[in-house]
Amino acid sequence: MTSQNFTKLFIGVDASIRDAIACIDSNGKGIALIVDVEQRLVGTVSDGDIRRAMLAGENLDTSVQVLLDAKRSGPYAIPVTASIQTPPEKILALMQEFIISQVPLLDEEGRVVEVALMEEMLPDQSVPLQAVIMAGGEGVRLRPLTEDIPKPMLPVGDRPLMELVIEQLRNSGIEQINVSTRYLSDKIKAHFGDGASMGVELNYVTEDRPLGTAGALGLMHTPDSPLLVINGDILTRLDFRAMLAFHRKHKAELTVAVRQYDLQVPYGVVECNGPFVSDVREKPAYRFFVNAGIYLLEPSVLGCIPNGERYDMTDLIQQLLDEGQTVANFPIMEYWLDIGKYDDYQKAQDDVKNGRFKL
Repeated sequence: MTSQNFTKLFIGVDASIRDAIACIDSNGKGIALIVDVEQRLVGTVSDGDIRRAMLAGENLDTSVQVLLDAKRSGPYAIPVTASIQTPPEKILALMQEFIISQVPLLDEEGRVVEVALMEEMLPDQSVPLQAVIMAGGEGVRLRPLTEDIPKPMLPVGDRPLMELVIEQLRNSGIEQINVSTRYLSDKIKAHFGDGASMGVELNYVTEDRPLGTAGALGLMHTPDSPLLVINGDILTRLDFRAMLAFHRKHKAELTVAVRQYDLQVPYGVVECNGPFVSDVREKPAYRFFVNAGIYLLEPSVLGCIPNGERYDMTDLIQQLLDEGQTVANFPIMEYWLDIGKYDDYQKAQDDVKNGRFKL
């Protein structure tokens, strides 16, 4: 990164995990550098460190020191760094040896003066993924907005939602994109055509009747690489490369992106054992992971989906679990919004206007 912007990766030693999430979400580089007041490197926090903490139920308002302590017993107890004088080929070798994408470059005093990023050293690398955008829904809960326009074509800011999705996929290195359409499909095809204007290759799969959240995949040819499936009403900055790395690491047949959801009960909860009270808790909070509408599938999984029949992603996940296949969950820490209702759509507009989601 250039000297003008690498400081966007910095957080202080007193930062929380939530601060680290905001830093990584903002800089888009998958890492936050913990530095002291003189910019000497104290430690690093990757998106993987945070996602593991989320899965473990860690409180996001605790100190990032919790993450550093957790790394002390692993292979990355000491951050992988290099001198600012290190030749590029040696930095790339470090990245390949430790399977990382970022290397802080230090001066003689241990201060961070540059950050080497694989994406900048090896630009224009495609990702071994095809994508499917599920864009066939009628958007009933968004009427009257969707009476004459398909939900994925609703403007967010001054651009159709699906343009933002395609742009993000392209910027992640995904060039082949399939679009599942049904409701007002001609308007989607007329706007995007073959995708050349956006630098991608678009192919369309048209449902003649509703096939559920996975049924359209049964109409596709089996790809040679993993398949990223995203609902057409999702606005997110999810790092698809990180999701693929997670999917591969856990050797999953299917990985589902999940979002942490906290439910605050507004009453005192009384737990009972028959006629007797066993416990009482005042307004407890419960934490869940909910389906975020983004999936990674191995090509073999498509053989489980019936051709031309209604079939939902939840059916597919359950079938794989019943067969003893590996299904992983990938927690989203980046911006994510499911635009299913009018209030969600209004929030998307507000988030763009206020800079919480940058176009």
